[in-house]
Amino acid sequence: MKLDILVLAVHPDDAELGCSGTILKHIALGKKVGIVDFTRGELGTRGTAETRDQEAADSAKILGLHTRENLGFRDGFFKNDEAHQLEVIKMIRKYQPEIVLSNALEDRHPDHGRAGDLANDACFLSGLVKINTQLDGKEQQAWRPRLLFQYIQDRYLKPDIIVDITPYIETKIASIKAFKTQFFNPELDAPDTYISSPDFFESVIGRSREYGKSIGVTYAEGFTSRKFLGIDNLFNLF
Repeated sequence: MKLDILVLAVHPDDAELGCSGTILKHIALGKKVGIVDFTRGELGTRGTAETRDQEAADSAKILGLHTRENLGFRDGFFKNDEAHQLEVIKMIRKYQPEIVLSNALEDRHPDHGRAGDLANDACFLSGLVKINTQLDGKEQQAWRPRLLFQYIQDRYLKPDIIVDITPYIETKIASIKAFKTQFFNPELDAPDTYISSPDFFESVIGRSREYGKSIGVTYAEGFTSRKFLGIDNLFNLF
């Protein structure tokens, strides 16, 4: 299946926190969107790899994703090396996305920046015809996405592009809350963590309001880009 947008996320729930509003918006526009999670989040203080698997599946249904896969990399210990790059390249070539959304290039969690660099390198290398990959016993064709953006995560970064997600904020929240073991849940008997506090959840909503205000809408998501962005008509901007 060819996707219009492929979201690469190191942990199940990263995509929901960082860009689920943008996912919802583009699916509503008729685009095919999928997520490939790198790890199962098994080092998380709360929940297990198995509960995260189920939560990711529940969230995928809420978002209406066309596909969601998990590469099973080691949480916390994966590397941006040839072996991991080749696995990500296989996914890029499998889905042939026009646009890739990936983890932030720098953030509080060291996995995020490393995964952002891994996605960046894999997107470039995926376009090199002399890198050979196979999937399900078949040779894959080289493919390089037209655009790569990084969704902004815990650390505040100045965005290069902002997407209005106002009509989709409630479904975004629902997709995040699908990860019942990870975020604020007074019914759950589990240790408190940085992301399980009510304040953390409110900060996610506050960030959406902040980015929204900057472009004259109620809620928005911000993205960074390592390359310059061009348009052919100034009237396409608002």
